[in-house]
Amino acid sequence: KNHKWTNIKDQVDMIEMPSGNRIILLSEGRLLNLGNATGHPSFVMSASFTNQVLAQIELWTRGENYGNEVYVLPKHLDEKVARLHLDRIGVKLTELRPDQAEYIGVTPEGPFKPEHYRY
Repeated sequence: KNHKWTNIKDQVDMIEMPSGNRIILLSEGRLLNLGNATGHPSFVMSASFTNQVLAQIELWTRGENYGNEVYVLPKHLDEKVARLHLDRIGVKLTELRPDQAEYIGVTPEGPFKPEHYRY
């Protein structure tokens, strides 16, 4: 740091060169999405990566069910990701009674949204 550095805010610095020119440096030159880590909290990243891993496992174990197309993650896998993360935020699930499940048009064990529903 041989030049004048002024911290503008977290992860944003202004460097003044001897010529008077200034450079705005983000995250001290590190990868922004890793260095700043303000876009997605680790919880969101964990859920996203878990979705990706479960999708890969689904393709590996049931590949014959999928053609060379783009698919929406099956609802049962998306809900599995949610269940895996709920404890971290202090959420406890209750089970649907048969009458509740019938009322919203799902089975008591899920998935809990109809197939046409998009999150």
